Amino acid sequence: MSPHGQQKYQVRFDHGVAGAARIAPGAHVVVVVDVLDGHGTLTRDETVRVVAGLPEVASGADVLVVTGAGAAPEVARHVVERQARRGDRALVAIVAAGAVEADGFRPAVEDQLAAGAVVDALAAVGIDFSSPEAAVACAASGALARASSHLLTASASAAELVATDRGDVVDAARASSSSAALAVVAPSGSRGEFTPSA
Repeated sequence: MSPHGQQKYQVRFDHGVAGAARIAPGAHVVVVVDVLDGHGTLTRDETVRVVAGLPEVASGADVLVVTGAGAAPEVARHVVERQARRGDRALVAIVAAGAVEADGFRPAVEDQLAAGAVVDALAAVGIDFSSPEAAVACAASGALARASSHLLTASASAAELVATDRGDVVDAARASSSSAALAVVAPSGSRGEFTPSA
């Protein structure tokens, strides 16, 4: 068992596809947080497809896609319902998607803050055995909640989108940041294929 896998914790947190592979083993729910689509070299759908297709993600795991902090309470409800179906605690792996750039991986502040909101929402319903990594993301999200809109539009990801004439993506993300929309991704056949089921 890798010390970087956070396996002893119910709520885990890491960045990017490599981070997902580290923390997904044993998880019943994998949450991919990608607030701004289209920066870096992978789209949101491509990122989710890669994560959902990881061999470390159990075939029966739910894969959720979060595009803003407003979906955090819905994630918590989903996890509580999954626990009720299991009759035991559900293990949760939360992945801040970040961006794959030409020079390597770059964490994205907007994804980390929205992921922290998910950790906070889980704690609010009693799912609070969180890894230190998840706890730090949660603390950052809580401390910066009032500035979240500004941080989103001032982030490096937003600057990249604006510089490439895709500022509308940033505007849409800001407008929908309080939305409770949540996509549940279900495998459809072979690994790496998925369909939004909600």
